[in-house]
Amino acid sequence: MNPDDVSVKGTASLDGAQTSAATPGAAAEPLTETRIRDELKNVVDPEIGIDMVNLGLLYDVQVNDGNAVQVTMTLTTPGCPVAGMFMNSVHAAVMSIPGVSDCKVDLTFSPPWDPRTMASEEAKMMLGIYY
Repeated sequence: MNPDDVSVKGTASLDGAQTSAATPGAAAEPLTETRIRDELKNVVDPEIGIDMVNLGLLYDVQVNDGNAVQVTMTLTTPGCPVAGMFMNSVHAAVMSIPGVSDCKVDLTFSPPWDPRTMASEEAKMMLGIYY
């Protein structure tokens, strides 16, 4: 059996109620910008406690033909003390997606992050921004 013909289906829980199982020949979920964005919702800003997508820190995601992913993101402030750790978390989350061949994380401050215009309505409520 070719290892490329195996995909993982299901989820694992702490109580072991449902476990992952490899299914020979099963098709993997297509690698799309939406799939990457969904995975990045699991990356939480360590200082604010809200995920990077809802904060509006994710500016762009591109997937090329070879399944290499390029992420363009920003930080809440250029002097963010956890910048390296945060970017490593983004890289690790993308690389954990089956089928990703490589990931490059680019940091930009143009435009500067503004939660009033970039954060989701839910994040604004959590941040106390009501306008």
